Amino acid sequence: MTLTYPEQLEVIQKHQASAPVQTVALADDLGLKVWHVPNWPDDLSGKIVKSADQGGPSGYAIYVNKGHHVNRRRFTTAHEIAHFILHRQFIGDGLVDDGLYRSRLSNSMEAQANKLAADILMPRNLLNQHIANGVTSVARLAEIFQVSESAMSIRVGAPN
Repeated sequence: MTLTYPEQLEVIQKHQASAPVQTVALADDLGLKVWHVPNWPDDLSGKIVKSADQGGPSGYAIYVNKGHHVNRRRFTTAHEIAHFILHRQFIGDGLVDDGLYRSRLSNSMEAQANKLAADILMPRNLLNQHIANGVTSVARLAEIFQVSESAMSIRVGAPN
């Protein structure tokens, strides 16, 4: 299963009809299998690997630290989806992201993955709808979108 970049964006948009975006369902529709791994060190957030055995139809699997808060797991899943979409040619045996979302990729590639993860989890159109309906509290928006208050603060340009 190989979707083109425009097809991948269509799949993402389909999952952005309401908040919170369901990251595991999105990964499934992109052909990725997500595994929540218990007993990982706290500084290991997730990784994406090419795996014929454990990957989905795309041949890639995402592993996420089950011990992390649900909001962290969601961001990690979105971040690894972003690596799949943007940097698949660099995945090879796997990209491991630690607690600071650092892998062997360049800082610019990590920044790209973080930006796309934020775009996936906090789509501007949904965010603007909630704000237009009077939801302006960063804490409340973070709750609705199931992201950290820090991530939401960055997204809406509010001071932390």
